[in-house]
Amino acid sequence: MTSRIAHPGLAAKVTSAEQAASFIDDHMTVGMSGFTGSGYPKAVPMALAKRIADERKAGRNLRVKVWTGASTGPELDGALAAADGIELRLPYNSDPTARERINKGEMEYLDMHLSQVAPMAWEGFLGPLDIAVIEVAGINADGSLIPSSSVGNNKTWLDRAHAVILEVNSWQNPALDGMHDIYYGTALPPNRVPIPLVRPDDRFGQPSFRCDPDKVIAVVETDAPDRNLPFAKPDDTALAIAGHIIEFFKHEVGKGRLPANLLPLQSGVGNIANAVLAGLLDAPFTDMTAYTEVLQDGMLDLLASGKLRMASCTAFSLSPDAAARLNSEMEQFRDRIILRPQEMSNHPEIVRRLGCLAMNGLIEADIYGNVNSTHIMGSRIQNGIGGSGDFARNAYLSIFMTPSTAKGGKISSIVPHVSHVDHIAQDVQVIVTEQGLADLRGLAPRRRAEVVIEKCAHPDYREMLRDYYERALKGSYGLQTPMLCGEALSWHQRFVDTGTMKL
Repeated sequence: MTSRIAHPGLAAKVTSAEQAASFIDDHMTVGMSGFTGSGYPKAVPMALAKRIADERKAGRNLRVKVWTGASTGPELDGALAAADGIELRLPYNSDPTARERINKGEMEYLDMHLSQVAPMAWEGFLGPLDIAVIEVAGINADGSLIPSSSVGNNKTWLDRAHAVILEVNSWQNPALDGMHDIYYGTALPPNRVPIPLVRPDDRFGQPSFRCDPDKVIAVVETDAPDRNLPFAKPDDTALAIAGHIIEFFKHEVGKGRLPANLLPLQSGVGNIANAVLAGLLDAPFTDMTAYTEVLQDGMLDLLASGKLRMASCTAFSLSPDAAARLNSEMEQFRDRIILRPQEMSNHPEIVRRLGCLAMNGLIEADIYGNVNSTHIMGSRIQNGIGGSGDFARNAYLSIFMTPSTAKGGKISSIVPHVSHVDHIAQDVQVIVTEQGLADLRGLAPRRRAEVVIEKCAHPDYREMLRDYYERALKGSYGLQTPMLCGEALSWHQRFVDTGTMKL
């Protein structure tokens, strides 16, 4: 019996990753742990990928449907995609190899609001779940499971799966024990009851997962780190965007529309979002809280500084240096961080009740405030909608941010009409680029267009947008939201044809 497996019956089920992977057959649906590169199984997916390759050499197919919390790491998405072992992926992907297969039509991808995945699994719309492969930090003597660095949909996978494979990862800090808040009070209509959370730091669940030991068919011991990429040092563009948002918060506090310590922060993943969090270190806000999906480097710095009182999330999304720091100082942070299932961290009703300040990235926005956050040129998936929709529609403030151009200026992030809509204009209150901030609250479409063009568009494209809008005012079928149907996506077609949106 090892120090991380205190349950004798489960200790007796310790086996190799190869043996565990042998339980997974063709066309099975496998629910795996993992969220933004944290807490995903490392050994079993690699062994499964090798088995898939061996089976293919022998002339036999082996492909599986993969459900997770969100993105994972190269040992899971990357390895299985490289082996062409995934027939369906949900609810989110950011792995480049998987992305290439999706865009080639070789892998089906179901992009979902992250708050809806667990409910839909319980409702049965997604079909049966054959096996769950879940990383944990340890197993208690009573068989309860100590979650690792992400929670995601693990509770649902453990409950719904016909069989369970556990990876017990000794790299995960044992001080994680007690940091989690796993709520077992959800139900399907008509039996749903209110969720007992009124402050971001409320705890209303238990610190561990429940799992019937008889469902566990294999336990694999690992010692492998989470794989997260480092954040780039904020450049002038990111700093400018962060500055605009912080000045906006100051303005809202001055107007009495925000309290002095703001409202619970939600921040999407990425360098710009992290730059905004870093900028809050020098902003005049204290006693802040966060109710978000992931905890990034900037949020960890805010916690260490004392300006952020606590953070609720479902996973860590830390650079290697920040992950090492958190592991070495876990005792300092453990009482100020709560890790919850993503159906709680992203729950629309909770987001609205708390009044979160939602800050998320985008690929492009149009002059009326519609946002595309998933597709390049309307058809090539880049990642997924993730939790941005959960927060944007229900936030107290819904903020989307991006550099005003991409690809060295060949693409404008502000366009006449987005090529794919993830967030309709009614869910987008503020758009920010390094050029400025457009507050769209209370503005009708034509006024929105004027503000977005003047505040957010890059100078290289501003006159082109003005020209399009002025001609749309004269030639549109209707004038509520002026649009030239034959030109609305011409910028995208020009890029596809010539490599630039510029005339």
